[in-house]
Amino acid sequence: MVDFLAENNLCGQAILRIVSRGNAIIAELLRLSDFIPPVFRLKDKSDQQKYGDIICDFSYFKGPEYYEGKLEAKPDLQDLDEEFRENNIEILSRFYLAFESAHKYIVDLNRYLDDLHEGVYIQQTLETVLLNEDGKQLLCEALYLYGVMLLVIDQKIEGEVRERMLVSYYRYSAARSSGDSNLDDICKLLRSTGFSSQPGAKRPANYPESYFQRVPISNTFISMVIGRLRSDDIYNQVSAYPLPEHRSTALANQAAMLYVCLYFSPSILQTQQAKMREIVDKYFPDNWVISIYMGITVNLVEAWEPYKAAKTALNYTLETANIKEQASRYAAGMESLRPQVQQLLKEGFLREEIILDNIPKLLNCLRDCNVAIRWLMLHSAESAYDPNNKRLRQIKDQVLNDSKYKPRILFQLLLDTAQFEFTLKEMFKQMLSEKQIKWESYKNEGSERMMELAEVFSGVKPLTRVEKNENLQAWFREISKQIESLNYEDSTAAGRKTVQLIQALVEVQEFHQLESNLQICQFLADTRKFLHQMIRTINIKEEVLITMQIVGDLSYAWQIIDSFTSIMQESIRVNPSMVTKLRATFLKVRTISAI
Repeated sequence: MVDFLAENNLCGQAILRIVSRGNAIIAELLRLSDFIPPVFRLKDKSDQQKYGDIICDFSYFKGPEYYEGKLEAKPDLQDLDEEFRENNIEILSRFYLAFESAHKYIVDLNRYLDDLHEGVYIQQTLETVLLNEDGKQLLCEALYLYGVMLLVIDQKIEGEVRERMLVSYYRYSAARSSGDSNLDDICKLLRSTGFSSQPGAKRPANYPESYFQRVPISNTFISMVIGRLRSDDIYNQVSAYPLPEHRSTALANQAAMLYVCLYFSPSILQTQQAKMREIVDKYFPDNWVISIYMGITVNLVEAWEPYKAAKTALNYTLETANIKEQASRYAAGMESLRPQVQQLLKEGFLREEIILDNIPKLLNCLRDCNVAIRWLMLHSAESAYDPNNKRLRQIKDQVLNDSKYKPRILFQLLLDTAQFEFTLKEMFKQMLSEKQIKWESYKNEGSERMMELAEVFSGVKPLTRVEKNENLQAWFREISKQIESLNYEDSTAAGRKTVQLIQALVEVQEFHQLESNLQICQFLADTRKFLHQMIRTINIKEEVLITMQIVGDLSYAWQIIDSFTSIMQESIRVNPSMVTKLRATFLKVRTISAI
């Protein structure tokens, strides 16, 4: 079967393009949200008086002639309107293109699903694509990214501001005279939802599910995506986190996707208690603050408050005893992990042989550090708790007390972990690049030692008190050939054979009473050492670097990290050498863009 993402696989390439575009659209929306012209907010009285007649929301479309007539009646307003157009048309066009891209995204996704249903892609259906590992990931991401897009637009660009910008763009551009413009559809999708991101603002009824349903999407597709997210480990992350207590961290990205996708099927949140209990038990047994995209955090206590089944299922996680257990566990973890990491960072401690002998232990330490940092950062974040919500305040106070939360100590652990991760990665990359050269070198050394021993027992090469022994001569020559025949490309077979050769060298020393000759013993010991080195070297695998990359993910802290700025500045003032660890931390944060 053709690889799903092969260039000649139209089905795979089509969904890959859609998902790639989805990430680009979200990035553009996040960028633009920092450049909203303040005048469109109409917060100041002076702005309202000056621009109130030229900046309109969607009420403009009920009677455009009335609004335009008001402008034409006042020449000074016309001049102001023209000046406003010249100053803002460029940024308005960019916002409109982003909004249009979001609408085009869902139209294209729906068209792709229709093509799958109608058999446009030969031998491919929705079911077969979801059976393919890459296809399953991309279809789940496609729905999730659309949900994130809508949430980002509503959180970062308020409804009233969006409406005013769209109306202004319509008035100032050629869209009003263009017959093929899809501005109507864009306006229907992005009209104000009534949502406000201001603390204490009341959440609109049926939000965000009614917003998510403005453009209909196949219920079968939604149901199958949610089914895969509920049951499968779609990114195979559990293999990077073998310990059961790390499972919710391993599945955190998938949990965020499921959280967003559930709004496309609100009946699950509202009435399907068995499904919600299963979801909470699998993804949220020990956490309730999640990062849904690039550090945008959501507190499930607040988010799921209106939904009966979701709220009931989450209550088990929010029991006082469970919160105490989780917070205390991470508090104890912090105390034990800090000295461990500091020991590993001591000058000269992390040497090649230490790393090769302790890869599993070092990875476990990295996992424990990153899991503890993640939980404490998310569950202590100010942005995750609405100060006007009494229950949220109580949960936050309990977390801070039971975890003995001290931001300075948490930040110190983050610095140490980032430095440890950076050092380990760099050393491992170096070892990986030299792997084959070193393996071949150890193989040649071992083979040569065996040939020298064969010559010793031939009686030709003089060595103190060694009698000629043709059997041992032939045996050592054969061992030399066996070592020489080991193939680097077939690492599994080579590893097995190397273990057998080490055992044979141990046995020959015992059965032929060779211990009495120290020189022969030294030859055998050296060869065994080279063979051991070959086994350790063959175990240097790229999978370890991939695991480190997965475990070291810091995307959830993209925004939270800002709250540690004052601690960073003070640390550098007190101890300028801290810059080295900060560099490693910034490199860790920088990897977010590659995720």
